[in-house]
Amino acid sequence: MSPTVEIPGLSFGATQTAVERAIAELRSGRPVVLEDQGQELLAIGVEALDASIAQGFAAIGQGLTRLVLPAPRLTRIGAPRSSAGTIALPDVDLARIETLALRIDGRIDAPVALATTLDVAVLHLLGFALVLPAAIVAPVSASALPHLMRVTKTEIDDFRASQVRSLRVVGRAPVPLEGALDTEFVVFRGGEGLRDQVAIVVGKPDLSGPVPVRLHSACLTGDLFGSLKCDCGDQLRDTVQRMARSSGGILLYLDQEGRGNGIANKMKAYHLQSQGFDTYEADAALGFDLDQRRFDFAAEMLRQLGVTAVEILTNNPQKIAALKAAGIEVAGDRRVLGRPTAENVRYLASKRDRAGHYIDFDALAARASD
Repeated sequence: MSPTVEIPGLSFGATQTAVERAIAELRSGRPVVLEDQGQELLAIGVEALDASIAQGFAAIGQGLTRLVLPAPRLTRIGAPRSSAGTIALPDVDLARIETLALRIDGRIDAPVALATTLDVAVLHLLGFALVLPAAIVAPVSASALPHLMRVTKTEIDDFRASQVRSLRVVGRAPVPLEGALDTEFVVFRGGEGLRDQVAIVVGKPDLSGPVPVRLHSACLTGDLFGSLKCDCGDQLRDTVQRMARSSGGILLYLDQEGRGNGIANKMKAYHLQSQGFDTYEADAALGFDLDQRRFDFAAEMLRQLGVTAVEILTNNPQKIAALKAAGIEVAGDRRVLGRPTAENVRYLASKRDRAGHYIDFDALAARASD
């Protein structure tokens, strides 16, 4: 990769720049080249594949093109794995690739090889790009395709940490809310890919002690449109109003739609749920693990706001553990209840049973009868 540009005031490390550009390329449906220890791999997300691109991969791969799939998708199609694997594509057949990578009724039709570290790096890059975790890859020579964006495995591995380190406030203003007039929005840039994150500071919380805090992952359908499939909107509004009625608090509104999968993949999962899958089964069929989210950058947001100890409002043990691991003192935790509906009861049960969320259905029933 290109070395750091040594110009005063304009010196940018290659790590973030290269990965951000590779993310943009993959989201636009264009291939990129990954490098590691002298090996180079041409890669593109399966969703972007068409006849012309398939023909190009067949030509450059010379029989060595392969399909990279994550463990959940391999398990779904009949090849149980605990890690990612690859399937040979000597003919780069579009119909076969669609069956293996995308179709719900797809079944494995060939041996599965263990994915290389560079194959896994491709899946990580697709995750940053919020596209389905399935890729077509082919080995290439160092001199091939010089016009394509190139990124190293090391840069991909370092990307998340660099995003957390570069997190910064880019805007803040008072925004009175219904039921919480004394509220300030603080916008951070970074943390997750090319996205912005928001801290909503309610009232004047005492930063010298544990601050009531909620880490709330964005949910367009629930937060904005009142979807009955989840309890997110209730949790969001009830938390803010609870903070306003007491000593204040901070709600971190994190751009992690669909447990970190992105809004497009969330809609794909919703489509599968309409066919009888539960929320985690749907994600697994698409190739996703139980939860793609990480919360290290949320801890950094809190530190920049002057928070060192919290009383966290959550039902998710992963959020509690993540803040503790990031060095934030968790002095206590409280539950956040939404309304049970005929449409979300299976979703809530799945979160309790599959992901260990602290959800008390008796308490939910009592709330529903209020």
